[in-house]
Amino acid sequence: MAMTIQELAGRLGGRVVGDASREIQGVAALDQAGEGDASFLSNSRYSALMKETRAAAVIVNETWQGETSAVLIRVKNADAAFAQAAVWLARPAVQFRPGIHSTAVIGEDVELGRDVCIGPYCVVEAGARIGDRTVLVANCYIGHQCEVGADCRFYPLSSLREYTRVGSRVILHNGAVIGSDGFGYVKEGGHWKKIPQVGIVVLGDDVEIGANTTVDRARFGVTRIADGVKIDNLVQVAHNVTIGEDTAIAAQVGIAGSSHVGARVQLGGQAGVSGHLKVGNDSVVGGQAGVLKDVPPASFVSGYPAMPHDEARKAHAHMMRLPELKQRVAEMEKRLKAVEERL
Repeated sequence: MAMTIQELAGRLGGRVVGDASREIQGVAALDQAGEGDASFLSNSRYSALMKETRAAAVIVNETWQGETSAVLIRVKNADAAFAQAAVWLARPAVQFRPGIHSTAVIGEDVELGRDVCIGPYCVVEAGARIGDRTVLVANCYIGHQCEVGADCRFYPLSSLREYTRVGSRVILHNGAVIGSDGFGYVKEGGHWKKIPQVGIVVLGDDVEIGANTTVDRARFGVTRIADGVKIDNLVQVAHNVTIGEDTAIAAQVGIAGSSHVGARVQLGGQAGVSGHLKVGNDSVVGGQAGVLKDVPPASFVSGYPAMPHDEARKAHAHMMRLPELKQRVAEMEKRLKAVEERL
């Protein structure tokens, strides 16, 4: 929907600097915005783009100072404000009508809530329960006796294995697999013998899981993802892992079995957490960090093996000096050899 800059600022609780009468019709990045778009700046490294942007209005933090030809909307939190503006100005969300597609397969004793949508080629196995207004877009699989809460949305090719329990307002993106067997084997006579994985997965409310992410069922007991957890694409969560509420996990993270990740933790892309460890509440693990021991609460660790971030930065700086030090050692050896020859 279109609105004037003044209307947008009013909804956001912001203050306009410039011509507030211009109309906004969409949202875009600073370097891609056109004359009818709103954009935003929250990271100062992109400030140079403010001089070149064609955006009609730019949402900035109250304290931002710089040059731009765009109208400014000053707010307390530019990131959050732009996210809300995008909801109002972007293309309308796709709506799915309640009902069961003719190609869907519904097992015996399935319980469906009000206004559920089950799309083409979905399979809902016997004994499953699906809450009100939940949408299975297409080609989804809901295993035997799974429980799914209200207002969930499962995108194509997402799967729940048997007995998985899912809270309300959960989003599963394409190809997410919840409840596959954990990686459990024992070696007997030179061969690997499978250890039955008889536990389940429990997802809390307001969880979002990215495309092609996997959450393994417990060997026994529960693999648990608490309320509000956000997991990016291509993440592996192994059996019997627990993740605390409001934790955010970026792409390609791997968490080995029986580890506990606390609440409000941030795991950077490609970080790895070894098995049977604890990552404390409110901690940050940097991208590509390798966590090989417990991380205390409210810590910031990075590097491999993961260590306090300041230490990791110093270690990296020293490592980058190795070519220079190697050259200096070679020169010293040459000089020492010359001295020895003279003696």
